[in-house]
Amino acid sequence: MSDAVVIHTDGACKNNPGPGGWGAVLRWKNNVRQLCGGEMDTTNQRMELTAAIRALEALKRPAKVALHTDSKYVRDGMTEWMPQWKKKNWRNANRKPVKNADLWRRLDALAAAHEVSWFWVKGHDGNPDNELADALANAGVEKALTEARE
Repeated sequence: MSDAVVIHTDGACKNNPGPGGWGAVLRWKNNVRQLCGGEMDTTNQRMELTAAIRALEALKRPAKVALHTDSKYVRDGMTEWMPQWKKKNWRNANRKPVKNADLWRRLDALAAAHEVSWFWVKGHDGNPDNELADALANAGVEKALTEARE
């Protein structure tokens, strides 16, 4: 996937639930783009999903994408669980509504516009772009806290 957009995403949350942030690093050829943001009342899982959503939203046209996340929740949701959720009208294996279905639906729709390969990476293990995405997610938390104080 040498011509792919390589994306690393991460989410963070203080006192899960609580203030949270998301971060993404997008690389294509010699171009690098860093994104981050946050919310005051959220969860870590919602921030992990939001990071992937915002990264895909940043793409200007359909692309091959190699999306790396340290969230097995995001990777497994997109690669394993999604087909069953759709078949079961957004219910999980226990017949309960899928948590964060609003974000899963957005992510699914965005991913459909691209050729996305999903990769899990171990977090806090020295992967430079995962570490940068983590730093951006934490900056997103601080951004949300600062905006709440203003």
